[in-house]
Amino acid sequence: MEVKAQMEISDAEWEVMRVIWTLGSATSHTVIEALSEKMGWKAATTKTLLGRLMKKGALTAKKNGRAFTYFPEIPEQEAMDVATISLFDHLCQMRAGATLTALAKHVSLSQTDIANLQKLLTEKAKTAPEKVSCNCLLDDCHCQ
Repeated sequence: MEVKAQMEISDAEWEVMRVIWTLGSATSHTVIEALSEKMGWKAATTKTLLGRLMKKGALTAKKNGRAFTYFPEIPEQEAMDVATISLFDHLCQMRAGATLTALAKHVSLSQTDIANLQKLLTEKAKTAPEKVSCNCLLDDCHCQ
């Protein structure tokens, strides 16, 4: 999973990316209008975020007259996967399972999603350890 060397995308930048991923590409006007409605942002806020995403390499732009059309340089699913894996890399391994359970309770899942998860968990169960090792501070772990 490459996603531009694991770039950090802020919560606000995710909102911009969602608009562009949803549409496939979008003019600055379209992004500004969408985020003004959804988030109540001023045009300057959205333009600043578009600029940041360009600098990070998450977006490219093509000039059409006075307007710009923005294109995603990172696939949405790949960005989501990298962000999630990055988050879980920072969590206590012993508590990751509980966090996944809470996540599964929170998100909407299709029948296909559930079937895929069940299949994956059945496979993982074959080689899963009895207990996951702690990866917290050696002398100061309170997980046990």
